[in-house]
Amino acid sequence: MNDRKGIKIAVIGGGSSYTPELVEGLIQGYEEMPVSELWLVDIEEGREKLEIVGNLAKRMVRKSGLPIKVELTLDRREAIQGADYVTTQMRVGQLEARKRDEHIPIKHDVIGQETTGPGGMFKALRTIPVILDICRDIEELAPNAWMLNFTNPAGMITEAVMKYSQVKTVGLCNSPINFKKSLAEAYGTSEHQVLPEFVGINHLHWVTSALVNGKERMPELLAGKGEYNAKNVPTLGWDLEFLQSLHAVPTYYLKYYYMTNEMLQEEKEALENNGTRADVVRSVEKELFQLYADESLQEKPKQLEQRGGAYYSEAAVQLMKSLYLGRNDIQTLNVPNGAIYDFLPEDASIEINCVVTAAGPVPLKPMHVPETIKGLLHAVKTYESLAIDAAVSGDRGLALQALVHHPLVPSVTVAKVLLEELLEAHKPYLPKFFA
Repeated sequence: MNDRKGIKIAVIGGGSSYTPELVEGLIQGYEEMPVSELWLVDIEEGREKLEIVGNLAKRMVRKSGLPIKVELTLDRREAIQGADYVTTQMRVGQLEARKRDEHIPIKHDVIGQETTGPGGMFKALRTIPVILDICRDIEELAPNAWMLNFTNPAGMITEAVMKYSQVKTVGLCNSPINFKKSLAEAYGTSEHQVLPEFVGINHLHWVTSALVNGKERMPELLAGKGEYNAKNVPTLGWDLEFLQSLHAVPTYYLKYYYMTNEMLQEEKEALENNGTRADVVRSVEKELFQLYADESLQEKPKQLEQRGGAYYSEAAVQLMKSLYLGRNDIQTLNVPNGAIYDFLPEDASIEINCVVTAAGPVPLKPMHVPETIKGLLHAVKTYESLAIDAAVSGDRGLALQALVHHPLVPSVTVAKVLLEELLEAHKPYLPKFFA
């Protein structure tokens, strides 16, 4: 357990609409984890949002009466200096880049999604070099800090940091915590009484066991009790015969792989009518920031849960607390594979239940890994590893191989067209590819 000195936290992307949830969690957890400094840092283009969110954070702290100093800055190094924890919640290129990630693939009859398929790859290509630059600052200015990453695509970003830096890092996603909440709600119990087992990688995992008050409930889940969905993924239902023969409950992101035609059709219709998820998020964020700007608001508004990433920050606060206190509780995190899956590289990032000790997360080997999921897992991990190396090197050949090997890209011809069009669309954020 750490000594109880004041803790400094730096939030990269502090102007994010999720920040009030993080602030709420830090206030609620203050007795166990006394934060003395919270630094919210953003870039010049995010200055207005940073000021709006930062002033709300200051009002929330003032209302709590706690001695937490909230600092707003555009100087990343100042924020990182001496930090105990650095959290990252960035969107390189902002929502306009996400819109291109979604719209351009759909135009070519390919799934357009911000973390899955070609859109996810280009988000990674834009983000990984920036994250690694931040890591160099952490190595210099806060070498003992933990970097908690929930910048998407979280698994790929985390793997890049593990491979190309010396920073201690853990990746986070809201999907597992959402599943735990929905499982607890379905059975009318607390989250502490449920223990699902996750097998896979970020945004490509399966639940293979679901203990509720110590009793296995997978047969009921496979028969359709409760639905596992998110705001940012269409809610087409699963085929129950398929689930029962799969012997696992897939994350909602797997609908893009198992129900590709239906999901693509839904995306096309959305694009024609109301726009893609990027357009919806722009509208939701506009409403949120109008609320945040109200000087009478002193708490996290309920509307924040309409964002697809609700509970990201709750997961981050839980992880910080467990690292700080050495609670040895079980959380689902993105960590190095090691010897967990013999069909994936040892340095691959996987999403798995871990015991969180003061020294870091210790992954728990799953009881069962269905044969039916190994092929898809290996294929997507191959794409991810190629894309990570392409992001670091700016090698167009590697980028093409990554796209071609992605299961959602139908041919080399389509991959080449997508690569050229998306590279050109994101040119300002991909200098290594245009050197």
